[in-house]
Amino acid sequence: MVGLAAGGLAAWPLAVRAQQPSMPVVGFLHSGSLSGRENQIATFREGLAASGYTEGKNVMIEYRWAEGRYDRLPELASDLVRRPVAVIAASPLPSALAAKQATATIPIVFMAGDDPIRLGLAKSLSHPGGNATGISILTAGLNGKRFGLLRDLVPEATLIALLVNPNNPNIGTISGEVKEAADGIGLRIQILQAGTESEIDAAFAALAESRAAGLIVGADPFYFSRRPQLTAAVARYGVPAIYEAREFVEGGGLASYGASLTEALRQVGLYTGRILRGEKPADLPVIQPTRFELVINLKTAKALGITVPPLLLATADEVIE
Repeated sequence: MVGLAAGGLAAWPLAVRAQQPSMPVVGFLHSGSLSGRENQIATFREGLAASGYTEGKNVMIEYRWAEGRYDRLPELASDLVRRPVAVIAASPLPSALAAKQATATIPIVFMAGDDPIRLGLAKSLSHPGGNATGISILTAGLNGKRFGLLRDLVPEATLIALLVNPNNPNIGTISGEVKEAADGIGLRIQILQAGTESEIDAAFAALAESRAAGLIVGADPFYFSRRPQLTAAVARYGVPAIYEAREFVEGGGLASYGASLTEALRQVGLYTGRILRGEKPADLPVIQPTRFELVINLKTAKALGITVPPLLLATADEVIE
């Protein structure tokens, strides 16, 4: 197809070709996979459209998916830089860091779950400076809250497990937040690490052996792409678990607490369009969510023999029955 297109261009008169407006290309870099993220991509396109850009009409999008292989991100980011693209939309944090390392000139719009200032993505939230801005969804900062919610669901627990991806640059922050929350009430924490499908299975075997009363699944794009495997394992071992996003609960998980990932991708699309229109990332403030949603699956709670406290039900943004 590329060859045919090149041949057709060669046949055009030079004057006609000169009149053709160039279509900007956006690079979309993600450390996960497309599967299960169709809604997020749709909202990203909606954000672009709200800024005046429609894929295939006046903008092209080059997608690069690392499929959970974070070691692939530097080359995927470099590939987009060589393309070259007008803007890189990078999500989540591992992709943002790879994009930032690959270029200091091409504008980057990121979605990150940790402090973008600490990670070197921005100089400040109000004036990012440099070539990157975006959305900080505070995923890492919510682990203490998730711990508290899980504790409300299993108040008799003396040991709670935390599943983290050793390849995630946020692993220290996630583990530290949960340990701090547990230490505050004298609860023990078991740290389980899994960065591949087989390691997930091994982690659940260790979980069963320790008989932890609950599980916190650390925010990670690889885990998001492995939602069916995770929720099936949780059901098989009969352990109550809490997750970062509502998509886990819609797929049978017990509970989730966090910002809307689809809305965050819409904001990434909006910022990408604004930069295509000529605004500079250095002047666009980093956005932080003002709303976090608690979603509870009552059907799953019943299957696990859990009675959800009435106050928790009353404060939930959505209860799936």
